[in-house]
Amino acid sequence: MSFMKPAIKPNPSVPRARASAKAADSSDTRKPRSDGAEARSRLLLAALRLFAEKGFAKTSTREIAQAAGVNLAAIKYYFGDKAGLYRVVFSEPLGTACESVDLSDPTLSLRDVLRIFFEDFVAPLKHGDVVQLAVRMHYREMLEPTGLWMEEIDNHIKPSHAGLVAVLLRHLNLSKADDDVHRLAFSLAGLALQLFICQDVIDAIRPKLINTPSAVDQWATRLVDYGEAMVAMEIARRQTLAGAIAPAPFAKKAKKL
Repeated sequence: MSFMKPAIKPNPSVPRARASAKAADSSDTRKPRSDGAEARSRLLLAALRLFAEKGFAKTSTREIAQAAGVNLAAIKYYFGDKAGLYRVVFSEPLGTACESVDLSDPTLSLRDVLRIFFEDFVAPLKHGDVVQLAVRMHYREMLEPTGLWMEEIDNHIKPSHAGLVAVLLRHLNLSKADDDVHRLAFSLAGLALQLFICQDVIDAIRPKLINTPSAVDQWATRLVDYGEAMVAMEIARRQTLAGAIAPAPFAKKAKKL
């Protein structure tokens, strides 16, 4: 899930990913033992709540361990250090949309692509309060950047956007993306993104639209319908524009004379 690019530079005092083996251990989370899965889950949830509330710099590993009810050493075992834990918490609750599906598959119809895209995008909404915390943590990361947000843009958002643009090019019968193709791709993603940003508003006005897994699934289906309509309107717009630009038949005859 993605929001907007932060306008301020990362704080150099916040630990960043290092090239050492220790850093690799912190970013590549150790697989939990069967008897430690619950402890790891408690750590992730406690860290998510605290990072969302206080940010990276003002949250200590001791606070996280106490809130999770686990030994402080568990953080080092599962995540390496606080930076490693922060990295996992930042990405794991929401996942990466369509990371296991090739949207460029030419055998997929436009509706198939949009269905996969939107169902994957809104699936985290089924996790309830965890999603709201994750959204707040993302906002925190934008306001107090550690560098993970820019990594998210480079490693996930840009490739996802490029994949969606490639799909649109195929269905618009275009060879190169212009500004309107990019506008359409951003607008399609925005249909799903606004559910995360406006979740509190939706809960206040019409909670039944988003408060159950089946409601989220129904909304995903509607997003597919809306997305198809947007693409159809763009196709029609381009056809109308092409017709208006093409020279009239009588003009061609006049040139021959």
